[in-house]
Amino acid sequence: MTRERFISEVRACQGRLRRFLASLCGDAALADDLAQEALVRAYVSSDRFVGNFKAWVFRIAYNCFIDNLRRVPVPAASLDSPEALHVAGEAASDASFRHEELRRALTRIPEKERTAIVLHYFEDLPVKEIASIMQIPAGTVKYHLSVGRDHLKQHIRL
Repeated sequence: MTRERFISEVRACQGRLRRFLASLCGDAALADDLAQEALVRAYVSSDRFVGNFKAWVFRIAYNCFIDNLRRVPVPAASLDSPEALHVAGEAASDASFRHEELRRALTRIPEKERTAIVLHYFEDLPVKEIASIMQIPAGTVKYHLSVGRDHLKQHIRL
């Protein structure tokens, strides 16, 4: 892959990559660090790349997230911190409240379920591509989506 093509591909998916990582770790600064690490790893290996660039880079980013999780576990309530919640009291809209409630609920479900849900519902990726990123069978992705939805229902007030 040429340097120019790599840069073009990165520009096309960089925002989604950062959003994906922020959804997993709940920390924008950490998401930026993980995205940078993933893109450096991807660039170093870009001469061997063949296939779907977005799925490949998301997989590298997911691996960076898992590596970081092994080094420093993310607190279960990281999105409950005052810095993470920017809902302005009574003036906050119901949609804003629901969005924050969903973000908090996502931090409370297992990592694989959270990853599948974020990739499917937030990044609009098909099950097959999620399976490629997570390196699991498509049926297992469907299972994580189903169980993840059930777990989210337990944490979200309807």
